[in-house]
Amino acid sequence: MSEPTDALAPRDEEHDPHFEPVIKLTEQVETKTHEEDEEVLFKMRAKLFRFATEASEWKERGTGDVRLLQHKETKKIRLVMRRDKTLKVCANHLISSDMRLQPNIGSDRSWVWKVAADYSEEPPTSETLAIRFANAENAAQFKEEFEKAQKHNVELTGGASEEKKTEETPAAAEEEKKEEEENEAVAEEKKEEAEEKKDE
Repeated sequence: MSEPTDALAPRDEEHDPHFEPVIKLTEQVETKTHEEDEEVLFKMRAKLFRFATEASEWKERGTGDVRLLQHKETKKIRLVMRRDKTLKVCANHLISSDMRLQPNIGSDRSWVWKVAADYSEEPPTSETLAIRFANAENAAQFKEEFEKAQKHNVELTGGASEEKKTEETPAAAEEEKKEEEENEAVAEEKKEEAEEKKDE
């Protein structure tokens, strides 16, 4: 009587051929996200929408992690969101002073805001975006962090302008003083000329 054969057991006559690859891939290609010089200040899962003016309706842009990233050198904070799996950028813009998070009608877990230049597509476009979170607590936390980042960027820009203004002030004052002295000298010359003519 023959023993039952196991279908998964190796057989002597089986041949496992091995082929050397025609091209050897020795060089690894480094993929850059342009986020290497930034620090993640905030990250939360959400769903993003954009308002399509031509159709007058909201269109989904993607679901993924919305993040606030701060550049290590410039210290500026931007909002970046990538879609799950594909990691395609669906939102990318600096948080500026003119942005206002408005509550979405009928929802306590979503916000709407306008962006002058969103860099998720080329060329940058002006967009009205809406973001929806899992619950009201997450939405409130996002608003708090968004406005904190906004205030930071404003102070950063304001501080720089103030510094520039302070640097320029002494130079401007010096220029003004020089101009006054020149005007006084011209006035003095004219006065002397007038007196000489009078004496003649």
